[in-house]
Amino acid sequence: MSVNAARLETLFNRCFATTCRTVLCGGADEPLYTPASAQGPARISYREDFVSSALHEVAHWCIAGRTRRRRVDYGYWYAPDGRSRAQQVAFERVEARPQALEWVFAQSCAAPFSLSLDNLAGDPDPAGYTRFARHVVHEAETFRAGCLPPRARQFYRALREGSPQGLPLEDMRFPAPDAARAAR
Repeated sequence: MSVNAARLETLFNRCFATTCRTVLCGGADEPLYTPASAQGPARISYREDFVSSALHEVAHWCIAGRTRRRRVDYGYWYAPDGRSRAQQVAFERVEARPQALEWVFAQSCAAPFSLSLDNLAGDPDPAGYTRFARHVVHEAETFRAGCLPPRARQFYRALREGSPQGLPLEDMRFPAPDAARAAR
């Protein structure tokens, strides 16, 4: 059995609420990162109670540098569903690393993972899906080799301690996702 969203929040908030003044909060209609202010800590909001959304948003936060963490949604643009091929390629450049880290987190707590192009209404591009999948696998293998950013390593350790059924880094495998399931 994998970890649930409430448990993820507890683990994350134990690690980072005080030391990084950042909290993880579910129940949002859409994911959103808001930086810390005089009114309160930074908030990583994820969709509803979806474990995959929580892990994905935490992955973005773990990768974001200090400057990006001072901006709403790390200062990234977001084109909605129905992106052009050029917009989709730009999206994939930004998303390969966070999705790879999400995959590591998912395996460390026995949660499911699905590669996401996040473009259901866009033009299907099987070659683009394959290219993106290769980039995500490459990044995941880099993380598995021990190149986790410091906050990611701390959260990975908390996930492992809180999820004995999950995998340690050295046992993780990252098979290329099936292009037939690229509809996501």
